[in-house]
Amino acid sequence: MITTVLSGKISKELIVFLVSMVPLLELRGSILAAGLMKMSFFPSYIAAVLGNMLPIPFILLFIEKIFAWMKKSKHLHKIPDWLEKKALSKSAQIEKYGYLGLFLFVAIPLPGTGAWTGSLIAVLFGMKPKKSLLFIFLGVLTAGLIMSLLSFGVLKQLIS
Repeated sequence: MITTVLSGKISKELIVFLVSMVPLLELRGSILAAGLMKMSFFPSYIAAVLGNMLPIPFILLFIEKIFAWMKKSKHLHKIPDWLEKKALSKSAQIEKYGYLGLFLFVAIPLPGTGAWTGSLIAVLFGMKPKKSLLFIFLGVLTAGLIMSLLSFGVLKQLIS
């Protein structure tokens, strides 16, 4: 696990920050890692939220250009299509409820949801980047609270 490899080499807060930037793991994985490292709520929550949000403006602003470049590449051309298809398969809530749906998509910690996928869907639906960023941020804050309550509560019960 990432925490085992990095433990003792960098601070726990930095581990949480870095894990929260990784697609698929994101905030949910970083808060679980924080609980396993026996961190307290506030520092782990702040590190997870900041790390999860760091890539989001770049996704909202540049993913279309990156995907266009990848589609021209001999070796990478299938990746954007696969990512777009995967994101759109989870987008019904956002399509139906707009920005509120985007918030809920990011806020409810279920597999396949989160800030990265929510950002990609927002771009694919042509949602405004600034407004999307706000709703994604609110979703990340909410998901962080939900995951912290679950992780720290459940982990403390299991470890005790």
